[in-house]
Amino acid sequence: MDSTKLKKQLYIIIFEADTFWGKAFDVVLLIAILLSVLTVSLESVQSLSLAYQYVFDILEWGFTILFTIEYILRLWISPKKRKYVFSFFGVIDLLSTLPTYIGLVLTGAHSLIVLRSFRLLRVFRIFKLARFVGEASQLKKALKASQPKIIVFVTAVSIIVIIMGTIMYLIEGGVNGFTSIPRSIYWAIVTLTTVGYGDIAPITVIGQSIAALIMILGYAIIAVPTGIVTAEIGKSMYQSSIAGSKICLNCEQQESEANANYCKNCGTKF
Repeated sequence: MDSTKLKKQLYIIIFEADTFWGKAFDVVLLIAILLSVLTVSLESVQSLSLAYQYVFDILEWGFTILFTIEYILRLWISPKKRKYVFSFFGVIDLLSTLPTYIGLVLTGAHSLIVLRSFRLLRVFRIFKLARFVGEASQLKKALKASQPKIIVFVTAVSIIVIIMGTIMYLIEGGVNGFTSIPRSIYWAIVTLTTVGYGDIAPITVIGQSIAALIMILGYAIIAVPTGIVTAEIGKSMYQSSIAGSKICLNCEQQESEANANYCKNCGTKF
């Protein structure tokens, strides 16, 4: 069997899920990802780590070698290697193999193997959940469209917490726990987001009044970015319904032709 034919067959198995072996490959891969993440999680339990460290090391290296081989295969059979390497899944595939090797130099780096859990997103491709892929694409577009408004919003909020933090520093002072402007800004952020750790609290009447104002303001501020993104999602959904577009499961490109059976970008069947 020549290399071209072998690459083609491996591409169908590894990158596509329409065939029996393609779906079987992805299911086995997902099981391996779950087991590898579970291994790292159990290894973080000190009693288990002391008792079964040798077993954990073997499993960790076994999964790492398996995912390294898989990454090399994907890179080898990919017709557009650069596109795969810098794609979302390409970056995640690479990051899932590096922590164990980095752990040989930096202690504790292997814990980053939990990044493999991101690879579970491939389950959308296995079960052909086109609806969810489409929704994810719409959310991504909505967030991108909302970016300028959110940047302005975050800038305004940052200015507010800096001003409020500075005012509280001047009013309360170090005696009441507001020992510096950065620490006072930290309090303003915690209060504005309605988290309220309680490690710092105003004592004076003026300080408490300002704190109450910030708390009320916090509820309004939390609703703003939600409204911005929701409006953009509604606009994106309306435009998609008008166009009757479809979303490709393979490359996530939008197809404007409602009656199209194949993606014009990569050729994948809808």
